[in-house]
Amino acid sequence: MATLAELTRQHTALSKEDVAHLQGLVSEWGMLADFCFADLLLYVPAGDGRWLVVGHVRAATGQTLYKTDWVGEWTNIGERESVIAAYENERVTEGEIRVEGIEGMCKMVAIPVRSNGQVIATLTREWSPRIGRQLGELETTYLEIFERFTEMIAAGRFPFRARAADSSVAPRVGDGVLVLDGGGVVRYASPNATSALHRVGINANVVGLTLTELGVVDSSVRQAFERLEPVVEEFDHNSDITLLTRCIPIISGSPQEARATGAVMLLRDVTELRRRDRLLLSKDATIREIHHRVKNNLQTISSLLRLQSRRLQSEEAKDAVAESVRRIRTIALVHETLSREPGEDVPFIEIVRPLVRLAEEGLQSVDRPVRLSVQGEGGRLPATVATPLSVVLTELLQNAIDHAFPDNATTKSHGVVVVQLDNSGDELRVRVLDNGIGLKDDFDLKATQGLGLSIVRTLVTTELAGTITMRPGLAYDALSMGLEPVEGNLGTVVELRIPITTND
Repeated sequence: MATLAELTRQHTALSKEDVAHLQGLVSEWGMLADFCFADLLLYVPAGDGRWLVVGHVRAATGQTLYKTDWVGEWTNIGERESVIAAYENERVTEGEIRVEGIEGMCKMVAIPVRSNGQVIATLTREWSPRIGRQLGELETTYLEIFERFTEMIAAGRFPFRARAADSSVAPRVGDGVLVLDGGGVVRYASPNATSALHRVGINANVVGLTLTELGVVDSSVRQAFERLEPVVEEFDHNSDITLLTRCIPIISGSPQEARATGAVMLLRDVTELRRRDRLLLSKDATIREIHHRVKNNLQTISSLLRLQSRRLQSEEAKDAVAESVRRIRTIALVHETLSREPGEDVPFIEIVRPLVRLAEEGLQSVDRPVRLSVQGEGGRLPATVATPLSVVLTELLQNAIDHAFPDNATTKSHGVVVVQLDNSGDELRVRVLDNGIGLKDDFDLKATQGLGLSIVRTLVTTELAGTITMRPGLAYDALSMGLEPVEGNLGTVVELRIPITTND
């Protein structure tokens, strides 16, 4: 379905400012539909006497008149003369329409939509008296509120130019409504509003009292009256109750002498929502603290192993302990990153870059300089994927530096290793490429006995449920990855494919 902006751009000569005014109206009109218990449709002239429906909203408080959506439909003005009459005469016009499937004539109120002194569209309220709600105090009051907003729309005072986004987080009409006069005195409270006030301990009859007299914070009312625009505010009535309010001023007078003659306050008890938010924040903080402590414990183990290594005489034993220390530091790095991130997902690039720095600092030497780099981002990964994958990547980097560029290599000054990350959403592809001496002719990953590659193979195929391939690097691999080809060297390409399951 085409958007309002697309429809107006394709079929009308409305300016960007006029379209923005209509978009502001559409962002607010769910509230208007609820106040008038009817469908609201927005018509724009498209030239040659044609009119196009660019918006349609149904009320949450009443029965809809239409089973299908009218957006993008051309209207028969012969049956909807009130639309063009309101537009040309620049005043609210009432009429009747016939709707398929509805017995008898239906009602229409057409409202001119004014922007910058000019009428640019027509907003209609369309309903059937046969299926409408019976009028009581609530219905009468809501219809009076809608009439006040109708006057503001026709005068160009609604929607408000500022803070249009407030409506997206504000309470709805069904949550509770207070009607205030120009002095901030409550003149009507809907049943749901009364219930919300009862939950905060206000059991008195609120009609005839100000919010201050009721013990409710009235800063949103004062700001709305002063600024002549809606104000959303959330406040804790006490340690147990949280209310979310939106105060919308009713404005009268000329543009030069505009003043608030009343207001509509929508309010909602969001205590349970905020309690859940606090629990989630507390849980998140606890999880991050656990990651932080795990990281500290792993660093302590790493330090103890290094101390133990100093007492060893065997070089083979020292190398084995050093490898264990390196793997522990890798896991500690993941937990350190998780301790800074909300939730259990982590940007993988924030782990990869430190891993590459560790490899540069700890694995290479002056006699064997190797340049390492990272391409791509990798997206956010769950900790269950990031932790084993970090260990795998560390092993692959060490394997590349140790075996692709041996000490007797004649091209060691050109050694380059590139890590490429590509996250498609369902799968993460990791490639580790080098321009070293390449694989032996009889190399078989499944038959390798080295501890590092055995760890890699086991973690990828079991814990990560992925696949791993190792092959000689070809010329196009080097060029596509920005590697500097080395004469006589084939290089190596290691490719991992890891399925990703996101945490919703």
